[in-house]
Amino acid sequence: MPAGNDENSDASTARSYNETAPLLQQSSSGARLSPAPVSATPHSSSDSSPTSEHDAWIASSQPASREAPRQRGLQRLQRLQRLQQLRQRQDQGANTHSQPFSRKWWFRRIRYYVPIVGWLTTYSLGNLATDIKAGFMVACLLVPQTLSYSALTHLPPAYGLYAALVPALVYAMLGTSRHLSMGPEALISVLTGTLVRGQIKHLYAAYSPNIPPPDAIDRFAAGVSCAVALATGLFTFALGIFRFGFLDSMISESSLRGFISGTAIFILVGQTRIVLGIPPSASVHSTPLNDLKYILTHLHQTHAATAAVSLASMALLLLLRVAKKRFKTTQWLQLVPDTLVVIIAATTASWAAELNATHGVGIFGRVDGGLPKPAIPRIPAYAESKDIVSSAITITMIGVVESVIVAREYASRNHYAVSSNRELVALGMSNIVGSAFGAYPAFGSLSRSKLNDRAQAKSQISGIVATALVLVSLLGLLPYLYHLPLSVLSAIIVDAVGSLLSATPGAIAFLFGVRAWSDLFLLLFICMCSIVSSVETGILLAVVISLIMVIKRSNTPRIRLLGRSAADIPELRPTSNLAPFSNSSRCISFGSFVNDAQTHNARQENASDSEGSPYDSDQDAGGLLRPTEGVLIVRVEEPLYFANAGQLHARLNRLEMFGDLSVHPSEAPQMKPTRAVVFDLVGMADIDGSALEILLNIVREYGRRGVRAAFARVCDDVRTKFGLSGMAEAGAEYEFEDIHSALLHVERQLTVSIAP
Repeated sequence: MPAGNDENSDASTARSYNETAPLLQQSSSGARLSPAPVSATPHSSSDSSPTSEHDAWIASSQPASREAPRQRGLQRLQRLQRLQQLRQRQDQGANTHSQPFSRKWWFRRIRYYVPIVGWLTTYSLGNLATDIKAGFMVACLLVPQTLSYSALTHLPPAYGLYAALVPALVYAMLGTSRHLSMGPEALISVLTGTLVRGQIKHLYAAYSPNIPPPDAIDRFAAGVSCAVALATGLFTFALGIFRFGFLDSMISESSLRGFISGTAIFILVGQTRIVLGIPPSASVHSTPLNDLKYILTHLHQTHAATAAVSLASMALLLLLRVAKKRFKTTQWLQLVPDTLVVIIAATTASWAAELNATHGVGIFGRVDGGLPKPAIPRIPAYAESKDIVSSAITITMIGVVESVIVAREYASRNHYAVSSNRELVALGMSNIVGSAFGAYPAFGSLSRSKLNDRAQAKSQISGIVATALVLVSLLGLLPYLYHLPLSVLSAIIVDAVGSLLSATPGAIAFLFGVRAWSDLFLLLFICMCSIVSSVETGILLAVVISLIMVIKRSNTPRIRLLGRSAADIPELRPTSNLAPFSNSSRCISFGSFVNDAQTHNARQENASDSEGSPYDSDQDAGGLLRPTEGVLIVRVEEPLYFANAGQLHARLNRLEMFGDLSVHPSEAPQMKPTRAVVFDLVGMADIDGSALEILLNIVREYGRRGVRAAFARVCDDVRTKFGLSGMAEAGAEYEFEDIHSALLHVERQLTVSIAP
């Protein structure tokens, strides 16, 4: 269309809006208008009958080219009314949904906090077969693991099944992960067993010089485990309620890997004695190093038949694993439960060969099953409550980190979201309720969750199916395991622990390859402390050192010195490649810098309207960067608060002396005396009261020294706080929209000479 026609169309549109202005005012006041009759044209809205509001809007948005301006204005008014009605209906719907304590409000809250209410109502029966298969496969691994891990806790085997029963059922109702398998876990079982073994010595001391009966020991151990489960659940639930879901990232990967490796070695040392059939030590409480010394000095007492059964079980597990890796396309082989096959084979062989009667191999024996009786956990007599609380905190940290990491990993793989805070609430409630039914602390398991994902579980129904099979095992399976050799359970534990150590060599090689010496030292140090001292020492060091590292890094403000490029374009860039500033005969004056800046702005006025493009580039387009003579241009790259503002003054002093924070304080000062400081606050979105007071004192000190202070690119919230604090009265200006305008202001106040 010619340009003249465009101008005429714009003019007619303007006239039409002027003509319909009174109508628009009436529409805004609530009066309903009827459009004037429109002549029948091919594009007239009177000839068309759209089937929806959207079609009507499109049809009315294409008026005939010959319509009068008033008719077009009325059609625009009609469209405006339709959009207004649509918006009113949306607002009414939003108000209905947000109305507190309405039926929909309650349903959404219940669906959010009890996820089973949400996903069960929309569950597809087509996924039921897949979930049942996944639950069966997980149960085939879960039941042998629970029986094995109960040995790590010094509890009867039935208590391992208790820990896989009620907690898993509660998590299936409250958890947001579809693949996390809830139940006993190796590290948690070791921590629980360490606590139980440490408390048993108080029971022995109370019965001294006699020995407590086995029933009393079992009741005491069960009471301690249920008490620590309750405390663990309360701590985890509180973390979720108060939204501390970020704590899973507070322990560094190196610290966690060192602790896991040390704990895995601790488990291997403890189970090696059972695998070899060496008699137990007379010591009630010993360290992993002492256990290793005991094994090495008593190798001559190895029970040959027990060792043979253990080695045969581990060989069968290894053979099945290798076969699955080699024949990945064989579907039936991938579905074979390794541990269940080993338990069935070992139990059958032990029964047929009468290994216990003829060769003295220790067997599972008779274990009373049945459902646990609900009871409120209480700290048993002779147990130390402070030890239970401290162990509960340790177990909470490890269980939360492992469970949340596993839940996030498989949620990411299967494209759904999990909430860390709701996961903590679900884990906490699982342990609180489980503690009333004889369960010791239970959390998510990586190996079982991996199997659940491999079986393509679609929902928490797989966890419910696994829980039902655990109940069946508890009620009817235990009598059939009478002839199961105990060394086979230890062999299963050793095989499971091997997966914990499998990632350690790769982690060490990676840290060595990238020369992360501090992380490598941390991994090895925590691992050795867990082995030489105890598991509690290892996790305590991992948590404390990680928190110290977080505090140290958050305590240091992220500030950078900006300098002008040595090229002819006066860009301001971080001075990471700052040129050494020597005592040259000629200095860069403020006037020359500002003149260059004005010339550059003239060149760039049509290129970009963004403040960041000419000044924020980290690329060196013109050689080395030089500091601006007599002035510091400091960029604050993060919000300031009480923790990181404490060192701001000291770091600014180092910038004044050296121009670079990486220069050692023992070096001679390299910078000229500072006469002005310009702060670029583009990255400081907020500042708290403590940091604001520190910054205000810094500005006042600058004023006493005769150093001008200016702030550029201050956000609205920070500018308001500056005004309330009296920053202007202290001598600082903070209304500059860019760095160069701040420099121009400083130039008008200072005179910088050019040396001959």
